[in-house]
Order: sequence, then C-alpha cells, then structure tokens
Amino acid sequence: MSHSNTVGGREPRGLILDFAGVLTAGPRTVLRAWCVSEGLASGAWGDALGAHPMGRRLYAALEIGEIGQAEWNERTAPLLGGHIDPVNLMGRAWAEVPPAHRMIALAHAARAAGHRLALLSNSFGLDPFNPYEHVGVWDLFDVHVVSELVGMAKPDPAIYQLTLERIGLPAERCVFVDDHAVNLPPAAELGITTVHMTHEGAAVAELESLLGVTALPTG
Repeated sequence: MSHSNTVGGREPRGLILDFAGVLTAGPRTVLRAWCVSEGLASGAWGDALGAHPMGRRLYAALEIGEIGQAEWNERTAPLLGGHIDPVNLMGRAWAEVPPAHRMIALAHAARAAGHRLALLSNSFGLDPFNPYEHVGVWDLFDVHVVSELVGMAKPDPAIYQLTLERIGLPAERCVFVDDHAVNLPPAAELGITTVHMTHEGAAVAELESLLGVTALPTG
C-alpha cells in the first residue's frame, strides 16, 4: 500500500457528520428564547413543528424538498400565532444558535489529516436562510447529502447508503455522528461506527481516538 493512501500510517476514514446539534449547539434553548421574544410561550416552536398535525406535515415536507423554506415560512407562521411575521421565519428563529466550535475544530483536523468528510443532514431549508453557510461549515466537506436535495431523510436506510456511495469508502471505515439516537441504528446496520452526540467534549474525544487526530483549540 502506498504512503499516499495512508493517514499517519493508517488508512483514511470517512467522517460523516450531522449538522444541527453536532456542528451547532443544541438549538432548543435558543428557539425557546426566540419564542418568548416574539410574545409566544417558550415551547411554541416545538408545539407547532412537533405536536401540531399540520406543522408536522409541513416540516416533513420541508425536510425532503417537497416545499421550500419560503413556503414553509408562510404556512408555519400562522401555526405559531397570527402576529408572527413569516418573512425569513426559520432564519430569525435559528440565527443565534451557536456553532459547536470543538466539533468543527475536530472536523478541520480530520480533513487536514487526509480523512474524507461527509455532511449528512436532515434539511430545514436552504433559501432564504442557509444554515450551513450561516455557520460556515459547507466547504469543510468533500460530500454533501442534504435531505432536501436528495428527496429522502434520516432514518431512511437509503440515505446512509447514498452517503457511502458518495464518500467512496466502505462502511467499516466510516464513522457517523448524530445527536438523535433514532438516526444511528440504520448506519450501524450497514457497518458504520456510530457516535451519539450527547456531550460535545465526549464526542470529540471519542472521534480523536477513532481518527488519530487532535482537535486544536479555536478562537
């Protein structure tokens, strides 16, 4: 095996990362604060998107690209409250969700070491608010598998298979990180090593060990 095919003496691996809650902090606190700032109950966002039947349908349609973010904004704002401005609704609610700096540093270190990186994200729209550009992580990745663009979403097993095809590495050489436990079993069944992101520091330490890299401090 030629040296060009090794990373620090080992074969390059594929690092597959979820976006929200992995490359960003968990959004719940920011979304609850935004609701209060808009004169809503703190749990209004979760209720509208997760408990309201129409809200669930609209969000599921947004995830797989059946509707765009602008249409989602227009149709979801009334579910939150009659006084809610639909213009850039998703962007206004998400704007203050902070990046996960240590995980992003880990991703930079993995890429610098020669590992291949794939973004595997259940989308919440790209226009007018592009969350990946907002956080500044799009260009980190060799491969982008965004549910809106491929017409399917996690935990559909087919989206993991597509990610493997695009990253060009066998499942056994890949690691997948997600903050939602339900999204991990389909990856594991394909032979992908899975990491459940419940604490950023712990997840970064596990990935450093798996990939043989060190996430350098940022800022």
